[in-house]
Amino acid sequence: MNDITPKDSAAVQQPASPVSPPKQPAPAQAPKPAPKPAVNAGPKPVHRPVRAAGFRRRHFGLILSFLLLVVVPVSTIGFYMIVVAKDQYSSLTGFTVRQEEGGSASSLLGGLASLTGATGSSDGDILFKFILSQALIKDIDTNIGLREHYGNYWSEDPFFALKPDASIEDLEEYWSRIVKVSYDKGSGLTEMRVQAFTPEKAREVATEALRLSQNMINALNEQARDDAMRYARSDLEEALARLKVSREGLTTFRSTNQIVDPESDIQGRMGVMNNLQQQLAEALIELDLLTGTTNEGDPRLRQAERMIVVIRERIASEREQLSSGGTLEGGTGDDYPQLIAEYEGLIVDREFAEENYRAALAALDLARANAQRQSRYLATYIAPTLAETSEYPRRTVIIGLAALFLTLGWSIMALVYYSIRDRS
Repeated sequence: MNDITPKDSAAVQQPASPVSPPKQPAPAQAPKPAPKPAVNAGPKPVHRPVRAAGFRRRHFGLILSFLLLVVVPVSTIGFYMIVVAKDQYSSLTGFTVRQEEGGSASSLLGGLASLTGATGSSDGDILFKFILSQALIKDIDTNIGLREHYGNYWSEDPFFALKPDASIEDLEEYWSRIVKVSYDKGSGLTEMRVQAFTPEKAREVATEALRLSQNMINALNEQARDDAMRYARSDLEEALARLKVSREGLTTFRSTNQIVDPESDIQGRMGVMNNLQQQLAEALIELDLLTGTTNEGDPRLRQAERMIVVIRERIASEREQLSSGGTLEGGTGDDYPQLIAEYEGLIVDREFAEENYRAALAALDLARANAQRQSRYLATYIAPTLAETSEYPRRTVIIGLAALFLTLGWSIMALVYYSIRDRS
């Protein structure tokens, strides 16, 4: 007998399981390519831990440069502005150049006002340049002593004061620092602010500048009046001489041609022509009446015919004298239409000379009237003020701007240094 193990007997005793359908084989997958071996593959590097940042020698140099280039200069400027700089006071004044608006005579005479120099000019621009000119500065220094006032503080405040031995060029440069002028071309208003170490001196300088500006405007008025009178007299003399020449030419024409007024002569000749035409018509009518009532041998008929012939000859003679080929009875031999044209030209010249003379005379009267009054003047709408508190120098603004620009400069230099260091 064959030996049967319990495992085999258990397998024999188990009922047969139903037969399952065979499984479909899975589709074959393409084999994955084997990874390529790394070229010169070595062991992976091990990074060291990053150490904490700390101060280095270049950092101390950066801090030292900040102290030298920013902190020390700002501290020095702040010390000077707070401790050393003297208080300054300002005086404000406002003015404008006005012109007289009367102008009724100018409106009546039309364009004659332009002949007298009454037209407006840019007086505000002239005044603006005059306030900043060396001539004004020199006059103010002579009158109230600019060098004396601003030079007394040189030992205490050398930055904002004036050198005692300053030249006129130095004083002109210093004037542009203590005087600020603003001019609005649209409205013509001008404002001037003057700085000084005392409020009284600031107002005194502003008042003196205002007075000298008024004198300059008065000088402009006087010069304009003199020029207007001179030009008006010159124009009047020329117009008078031209009028004399035209009248003399007309007198010479009348004496040469023995005609006082050719226009009146023409009217007289036309009257003669009309009278002859009327007589000719009456003679023709009379001839027609005689022809129908008398015979051919009647003497009245021959007299009427002779009358008609004489009238027609006279009419022809008058027409010949008025035509282009005729001459005057005086025997001058000149062409009558040419004489008429010459006379009319002389009349036109005389009328133009008379109009020109009247215009020049009116311009002279207008210039004389304008010379008797002030056409432009300096109108002050803000009198020079007297300060009660010090506004200058602006310490906070100066210190802040100095700190800002020094910090910006130091930052730019630091960035340039690190840029060059990183590239090297």
